[in-house]
Amino acid sequence: MKMRLTAMVLTGVLAAGMFSTTAFAEEKVWKIATDTVFKPFEYYDETGEQVGIDLDILAAIAEDQGFTYEKNDLGWDSAIAACQAKQADGMIAGASITDERKESGWTFSDGYYYATQCMAVKGDSEIAGFEDLDGLNVGVKNGTMGASYADSLKDEYGFSITTFEDSPTMYQAVAGGQVVACFEDTPIMASSIQDGGLDIKIVEGSENEGSPYGFAIFNEDSQELIDLFNAGLKNIVENGKYEEIVAKYLGEETAKSAVESLKGAE
Repeated sequence: MKMRLTAMVLTGVLAAGMFSTTAFAEEKVWKIATDTVFKPFEYYDETGEQVGIDLDILAAIAEDQGFTYEKNDLGWDSAIAACQAKQADGMIAGASITDERKESGWTFSDGYYYATQCMAVKGDSEIAGFEDLDGLNVGVKNGTMGASYADSLKDEYGFSITTFEDSPTMYQAVAGGQVVACFEDTPIMASSIQDGGLDIKIVEGSENEGSPYGFAIFNEDSQELIDLFNAGLKNIVENGKYEEIVAKYLGEETAKSAVESLKGAE
């Protein structure tokens, strides 16, 4: 009897151990890629920590939905490549939702921030509009909506384009005179000018209609992540967390407008 009872206890312990190990093994840790410098959505603060609207929104959604993730700050091009190679499950990097991207394999979440694109020039530049760019050279960041915006205007206004890998290098090229202007998302440009003390200015009236940013995946295996993101985004907009995050980086008025834009799109 004692031997039988011992065997039963041992069997139960083994079974419990197997269940615990199985449960642990099945816990999903999502790998999420980000850009490196796209202030105020992702950037490094004075301590060297990566911060920003995208990262705070991701953290709030993960907490709301109860999922675990591993963040990899790879840069724009590398983040896309990692997702396409299935080395990352998704990316959050201020990626504008466009039909062209959808057709090329991107799958987007609901929009989480609406942004326009604009043109900026050196602080003392006399360039007042696109018509002043004829025969000149402008800068863009590779693969961005700012680059697409510039490309849509270059033939009409007769300017050429130089491509940069990151925004800070592009801004310095404008300030240093290597290019006469650059095209970038408006909130990124405004934040960079204000916080970085850059000798560049946004040209009034240069904004386009804009489009929303979305969280993106590149394969069907990550569809659950999109569903979690959408559900969490809805909750943090409703409970005020989203507005709190945007206000932290862009001020209360901009945050209120961002919330109104999201609610108006529902």
